[in-house]
Amino acid sequence: MSAISITKTSEEPGEAQLAVVVPPENVREAEERAARVYQSRAKLPGFRKGKAPHALVRRHFATDIREQALQDLLRESWKAAVEQEKLRAVADPHVHNLRWNEGSAVTFELHVETKPDIKLERLGGFKLKRSVAAVTEAQVEAQLGELREQRAPWVPVTGEKPKAKDLVHVTIVQRQGDETKDAQPYQFVLGAGQAIPDVEERIVALLPGESVDAVVRFPDDFPEEAKRGQTRDIRLTLHEVKRQQLTELTDDFAREVGDFDSLEALRRAIREDLMREAEREADARVRAELVEQIIAANRVTAPRSLVERAVAVYAQAYDIPEDRWQRFAAEFRPIAEAQVRRDLVLDHIVEMRDLRATDEDLARRLAELAARRGVPPAELRASLEKSNRLRDVRRGLTEEKVFTFLLSQSTVEQT
Repeated sequence: MSAISITKTSEEPGEAQLAVVVPPENVREAEERAARVYQSRAKLPGFRKGKAPHALVRRHFATDIREQALQDLLRESWKAAVEQEKLRAVADPHVHNLRWNEGSAVTFELHVETKPDIKLERLGGFKLKRSVAAVTEAQVEAQLGELREQRAPWVPVTGEKPKAKDLVHVTIVQRQGDETKDAQPYQFVLGAGQAIPDVEERIVALLPGESVDAVVRFPDDFPEEAKRGQTRDIRLTLHEVKRQQLTELTDDFAREVGDFDSLEALRRAIREDLMREAEREADARVRAELVEQIIAANRVTAPRSLVERAVAVYAQAYDIPEDRWQRFAAEFRPIAEAQVRRDLVLDHIVEMRDLRATDEDLARRLAELAARRGVPPAELRASLEKSNRLRDVRRGLTEEKVFTFLLSQSTVEQT
């Protein structure tokens, strides 16, 4: 077979375009291979499986054979392009302007997102400040309050109007003149942002069992854009109000929460958790500041194609509807740019210093996590693999190695 012709037609940081020509003889061979596969599997009337004549199989499965041949040619071309151009692709290529006429060459363009080559001439000598926020008694008491609310039962309230943090059960129906339709029951906590302000304002004026007719307006920042500023004529009925009955903060409460001998022991545990979280946040701020200084010192830019890809990933993660994508992209582009620059810097240092987490590193970390959770390491690994989170653990270990190296090259002042 002849060599597939691959010509780079354009290139910029983060992307490249290639023109591909697959010679006719390669196309014929790919069709023949696909036809032989279909012939070995085909079961046509009057013939045993795999015994139908080649020409009959070609006619019967013409479309499928052509599609299979094309997919094979695309894979072969992509492999040849990667080898010839030494591409560092971050995703599968996009195929454009495909042309294939019977008996002729197949031509198309490959649009490829690539990892750009960057130069990091300065990685150290930076001055950083690390500040750990003090843990206050108010924070400890707030955590205790959350524990009380999590364990407090909901008790029905009678003869009182509801107030913030009460659980209400209501029915809302649409009104059109004297007619009502679309009765919908709702149950939510007042003040938790689960209902629009106009609805909550009407609810707190009712006693259980009462109803009110009202025109309510969706706020201008309502998540569903089509409803912003819209009004609805409704009938609202309050059926039931429940209020949490908070448990007293006693040693018995501490023992119910966990393995604590007293309320003071629970407070100490909460304070220690908050202190550890403050330490983690301080470390995260130092790391973020260090990356920003490296980016500024080396003038690292974010390629447009990688930024657009990051924005698309964010949009998919947040389940953004198509009609809001443009606005979302404008709002999230700065975040995406920062993420791309950070990833480029860290990935470059990983490759340059060979700091990728090893299988042994991963095994040790899984053993530590499994011991904390009281489960076998193999069970934890299987769970992480099933949820596609094992690579996140490996990535975290790699980043720990990178920042250990980077921080050793700079000065961190404790404040």
